[in-house]
Amino acid sequence: MGQVKILVVDDEQDICELVQLNLMREGYQVVICETGEQALEVATSKLPDLIVLDLMLPGMDGMEVCKKLKANPRTAHIPIVMLTAKGEEADIVAGLELGADDYVTKPFSGKVLVARIRRLLRRTTEKVDETAVVKVHGIVIDPARREVRLGDTTVELTFTEFNILHTLARRPGLVFTRYQIVDSLHGNDYVVTDRAVDVQIVSLRKKLGEHGKLIETVRGVGYRFKD
Repeated sequence: MGQVKILVVDDEQDICELVQLNLMREGYQVVICETGEQALEVATSKLPDLIVLDLMLPGMDGMEVCKKLKANPRTAHIPIVMLTAKGEEADIVAGLELGADDYVTKPFSGKVLVARIRRLLRRTTEKVDETAVVKVHGIVIDPARREVRLGDTTVELTFTEFNILHTLARRPGLVFTRYQIVDSLHGNDYVVTDRAVDVQIVSLRKKLGEHGKLIETVRGVGYRFKD
């Protein structure tokens, strides 16, 4: 396998230099773009393995870039990490809904960004087995039996609660919006709304006892399972 290529899109030179320095230390090849228009052209022609995308860009902003990349079959598979200023919760939610895979808020730690990128790259190279048993933080989730165990204790969950836990626990650290969680609840016999997810999460946490704190709330965005 060749060197991993990462496209960094940001119009702030100091941010680009910081990201580039941290990524090159990890052995990644880095390509820099300063505008959304240039990013689309480079992404389509060079097909990077991952894109770090600032939301606030001159001309075409990061949201529009993300939307166009995910709408293009040639680039739709490329994972995207959004860079955003703190407090822009609406932008974070919108970006995740458009198909971005993760987000990092500014100011940020270079080590944290690299860790997020490494996890995403690993995720894209691994095939997910929907029936595989998930073992994380002392919880055993068996999709084939639809069974959840804490040690020797079996936890009785509803269909929806099981699906939510399975969705989150398979991707520790990855943030899911309420809408993404709703979309993952296939086969249910009633309509689940985004706000109903909050109710299900409360019930799920209660049934998991001390392990319930592993399901973390990301304010204004959604939920994630502790990494």
